[in-house]
Amino acid sequence: MIHITVEDRNGCTQVIEIPEDINLSLMEILKASEYNILATCGGMALCATCHVEVQAGITHLHEPSEEELDMLDALPDADENSRLACQIRLSEQLDGLQVKIKGTLNE
Repeated sequence: MIHITVEDRNGCTQVIEIPEDINLSLMEILKASEYNILATCGGMALCATCHVEVQAGITHLHEPSEEELDMLDALPDADENSRLACQIRLSEQLDGLQVKIKGTLNE
């Protein structure tokens, strides 16, 4: 199992357990776990409504693409630990990842 700790916009923290052989993005898992994520672009790194701050495990993530970096640059609250959840593909190497959901629900 992959264990991801998620802090929502209200500061509530929950650990999500995900099967290792799942082929989904973090954004898809957050939506399936009923977190309020707009993801209006459907996971194409075009809207940044799935902005998360990686609080632990960022060294296990692949480098962000130029498209992802361009979207993150447009966000007022992004920093060096910011990523788009739609661009994070889950794998067993991400066991222990900790993220905080950022941004607002307004678009």
